[in-house]
Amino acid sequence: MAKDDLPVPKRRNRTMNIADVLSGALDPVLKKRGFASRDIIAHWSVMAPKPYDEVAIPDKLTWPRGEKSAEGATLLLRCVPGHALAIAHEGPKIAAAINRYFGFVLVGTVKLSAEAFRPGSAQKVEKNIQPSQSVIAKVGAQVADIEDDVLREALRTLGHALSSRSGRDG
Repeated sequence: MAKDDLPVPKRRNRTMNIADVLSGALDPVLKKRGFASRDIIAHWSVMAPKPYDEVAIPDKLTWPRGEKSAEGATLLLRCVPGHALAIAHEGPKIAAAINRYFGFVLVGTVKLSAEAFRPGSAQKVEKNIQPSQSVIAKVGAQVADIEDDVLREALRTLGHALSSRSGRDG
């Protein structure tokens, strides 16, 4: 194949939202969980009634065997321990809120998933690692010539953080 025969790559001369870029990668995973799109997950905080928007999250959407029926699908929710009884009781209210958001019957029943949901579980715990003496000495020598005290201390803190992040001593 000659150089001129190669296809020209498609250029997108515009900025793209990260959600649009990743949607193609997420779609197969969501389809395995029964979701036709990411709307229920992405807009859960808007469509779910209070306080269920904060203590529960959609886990799976299961359709009855055969054709998609007018009764809707079963939505499995993962919930914070201690809210399972309330969600089980308020299932019809949650289903009605979701159906109202979409404008048609999508969810017929709401059930609880066996797996619990813990809000904030995705947040990382910040590790406070003390730098070694050699790192302290090296960083101190590198910022010693800076006259501004505030800037020198900020750079020293940054140097210590970067050295502990890379796992290297100097």
